Amino acid sequence: MDQQLAQILINTQLAAEGPRKQAELDLIRAKTNPDYPLALQRIGASVGSPVELRQSALSALRKHIEQNWSPDGSDHGPYVPIPDDVKEQIRKSALDLVLSDEDERKVKLAASYVISKIAVVDFPHQWPALLPTVLNVMPAGTDAQLHGALRILQDLVEESLTDEQFFTVARGILSACYDVAMNDNRKQTHRSLSVQVFRICFDLMDIVKEDHKVEVTNFANEVLAGWLPFLERVLKEPLPEAPIPVEEPAQPDGWYGPVSLKIQAVKTLIKIKSVFPSLLQPQSPTFFTASWEELNRLQEAYTTLFVEGSAQGRLEDIDGLPYTLDFLVLDELDLLNQLLRAPLVRKELETQIATHGAVHTTPWVLDLMKLLISYSRITQEEEGLWDIDVSLYLAEETSVSSNYTARTACGDLSIKTGEWLGARALEGLYAYTKTLFPVDGSPGNGWRHQEAALYLLNSLLNDFEECGRQVDPQVAAAYLELINYAIGREEEPILRARGFLAAGSLSQLYTPATAVLDAAVQGVTADASELVQAACIKALEGFIRAGVPADRQSLIIGAIGAYLDGKDLTELEDADDLLVTLLETLRSAINIDIRITLQPESRAVDLLFLIAKHGASNFQVTGIVCEAFEEIARTLTDPASYTALCAKVLPSLTGAFDLGNVTQDDTLVTLATELLAVLVQHGSEPLPAGFVASTFPKLTKLLLTSIEGEILRPGAETVKYLLMHDHHQVFGYQDESGRTGLEVCLRIIDRLLGHEIEDNAASEIGGLAAELVEKAGSERLGPFLPQLLQAVATRLDSAQAAPFIQSLILVFARLSLVGAQDIATFLSDIQVNGQSGLQVVLAKWLENSVNFAGYDEIRQNVIALSKLYSLNDARIAQTQVKGDLVIPTSNRIMTRSRARQNPDQYTIIPAPLKIIKVLVEELLTASGVGAAANAAAGMASAEFIDAESDDGDEGWEDEPNTLDLALGSTKADLMGWAESHSVRGRDDETQAYLIDFFKAAARDNIAGFQNWFTMLTEDEKAKLQELAA
Repeated sequence: MDQQLAQILINTQLAAEGPRKQAELDLIRAKTNPDYPLALQRIGASVGSPVELRQSALSALRKHIEQNWSPDGSDHGPYVPIPDDVKEQIRKSALDLVLSDEDERKVKLAASYVISKIAVVDFPHQWPALLPTVLNVMPAGTDAQLHGALRILQDLVEESLTDEQFFTVARGILSACYDVAMNDNRKQTHRSLSVQVFRICFDLMDIVKEDHKVEVTNFANEVLAGWLPFLERVLKEPLPEAPIPVEEPAQPDGWYGPVSLKIQAVKTLIKIKSVFPSLLQPQSPTFFTASWEELNRLQEAYTTLFVEGSAQGRLEDIDGLPYTLDFLVLDELDLLNQLLRAPLVRKELETQIATHGAVHTTPWVLDLMKLLISYSRITQEEEGLWDIDVSLYLAEETSVSSNYTARTACGDLSIKTGEWLGARALEGLYAYTKTLFPVDGSPGNGWRHQEAALYLLNSLLNDFEECGRQVDPQVAAAYLELINYAIGREEEPILRARGFLAAGSLSQLYTPATAVLDAAVQGVTADASELVQAACIKALEGFIRAGVPADRQSLIIGAIGAYLDGKDLTELEDADDLLVTLLETLRSAINIDIRITLQPESRAVDLLFLIAKHGASNFQVTGIVCEAFEEIARTLTDPASYTALCAKVLPSLTGAFDLGNVTQDDTLVTLATELLAVLVQHGSEPLPAGFVASTFPKLTKLLLTSIEGEILRPGAETVKYLLMHDHHQVFGYQDESGRTGLEVCLRIIDRLLGHEIEDNAASEIGGLAAELVEKAGSERLGPFLPQLLQAVATRLDSAQAAPFIQSLILVFARLSLVGAQDIATFLSDIQVNGQSGLQVVLAKWLENSVNFAGYDEIRQNVIALSKLYSLNDARIAQTQVKGDLVIPTSNRIMTRSRARQNPDQYTIIPAPLKIIKVLVEELLTASGVGAAANAAAGMASAEFIDAESDDGDEGWEDEPNTLDLALGSTKADLMGWAESHSVRGRDDETQAYLIDFFKAAARDNIAGFQNWFTMLTEDEKAKLQELAA
């Protein structure tokens, strides 16, 4: 089988679609052959075979193992059990391959993935020898064997070990890694891998720490007693002396291993700080000094390689280990950022400030600013890219698609310094910055240093503005001089661009900086540099936020229009950051006085739609466009203004439908549909004459042909809003075939209720159907009303998506508000898939009510249910629905296969009892008790965490800048946040209604309330009694 299977694997890599797809089908059929996994293993272990083929075989084996090693894995496709003797052969062969002397790292990497997938299921019970075998190889194994062993360890810790398992094997793993890391005779890359495994172990320690804090902390303290001195030594050891070529700068080969090891050491220290801050705190001054000195040592090499040269950076090896100097500088800056906030470090630095009397005269402050400015300089790579694409330049300002570089890390560090020192940080930055500019007799420095200094100023100013901090007017005035100097440097466009950006930020904190506004407006179109033009557009947003004279509004919008007129707009379609910048500035300009959109000569809305047209595929662009347009539509709601707005925008919106259909651009059609929904939502009553006739035909065509939820949802909403605002105009409409507006609406509803439309795509259909029934009435609908309600009930029976279920239920809920008895009778008289319509609808309704979203929708649902209950209808009383969840008594871990075999069980209870249970829950929610309970639980949890927290962490100023999603604590925090923010707040109107309902039900024994009350749980009874009291 091996030769045949090898050819199939080769064919799966073919470029030709036909043979490739046939090979994929052949591979699926081959899985049923009992020899399939062993054949893949043999191909993967075949030293003489091409590497690509071996990788492919091992990859296929890994997927087969994921699917079939245990029944729990067979979520996709049929389960093909693997016999125990075959499993044993695969385990042995895969382990032998990874621990062999073969030095083909790609193959070993693929084989280690196979082992990790097996270990998830088999380790330690079915494969107890795995870890001892790996650890035994490490002390004396060859380099190839050691690499394989470390790869297995990494995958084992990352993928396979549970937190409970880790605690039993941690000492052996960390000891073996420590021995490798300390062995100077081992390759630096292997030592780096061992440090990486050590770092990954902290993720598991963080999880275990939640339940065993004292034990894990003591263990970590013991381990770190050996590791921290080693990490300190790695940081302090300079890179080997090696010349860097001047003509074509490149990182010396002898640096790759040491740089890789240093990077892992720094990353590990950052991880230790995040998990066990108190254990790192005593040595924080030592590591702060080591990191500071390292960054100073690396300045010259970094400058030669990246600022003055174009050396290749951001490189990783096959094991995912970064090894270039730019990565090391980036991580060192992050470490310095963390350690700068350590209490012992901060105490010493504050002492030095006090000794020197002021921040701007303190040597360490000036040295820090010098260091940050040095690493903030634009690299040759960035300059070259910005010259080709100004959108990449703006990425640094908009953060839409920017990379995290040493420059941005310096910006973050300057912000943290500003949060600590406040306005004094600006004084310190200025004290060094002024030496870079030709002021006060200073000869100044190169434009890169000057631009970097203003970049850090930008970062600080933006943070000051967001946090509401103030700037010393004298310092601001001094900076304005430097900014004006930068703006005047015609021959240095990047510095000039930074001057405009800094002026826009400064203007929000220092009004005199708005004097640069007119120059920025002019620069949008008149400047020779595209970079400066883009910077001026971004700066204008800052000036507008600071407040500009009303007469500048038309000039700013005109400048943006002229800029776009001079561009080939098709080239902007992939320029996400530039499009976002244009939109944000245009939106800010429009909001100066939204009435400008109605002026005949104004292009404001046209420009908004023009940018939207070329950026419709970008979600951020479409989001800004929709928000900006909603602000316009929400403001211009009086009939005269709304009519004028429609006259301006409808030709563009309806034209977008035609253009989108011609060009097959679904994103443009989607955006046009969303904007039309926004326009109609905020429409006047009645709508302008002819509105329906101009929009309904194309909207109808979309709703009757499209299957895309992004189009169908806003499209159905639009029809709903048309009915809400002017149903007379809708019902008076006739299409080209003579169908009335009512008939067209019924056709739309009928299609969207069809099973070929996905639940999520049709989630707005219920609101449309309910609106149509209310506005048309039974007389106008005639025989169509029961057909419509039958179709809604039938679709509800198969609905799965929560928003869609809510949408359909609300059709019956809204009708029940005024005719509960009619709805009960109608549902009792119809059949849905062989069941009573009342049974189908009530079961779905009561099962999903507690998950409803939206205050109005919840209130309508509550009132409707109370009215159905108050009918005291025997048919409803005889309807059986799901009650409470039956909690299983077994304490076995619930795997996916067991969950499939043992689905959740519920009690079965009468519908009236379930209605009362739902209403009790809604009363609790509406009163805010649920939210208050969660808040109280959160406070209690916080107090418990504080009491149990790492004592040494209290001095660290804040948490890390970035979330490590692998950490258990991070996951817990995110889950806690999600739970706390998913709770509905207090709803006085719904609460008052329900209190009155329950008081009346108890007083008058409505529908046998006293009997149903006895069947409630003790908690539910207590809730009612407590709220009644």
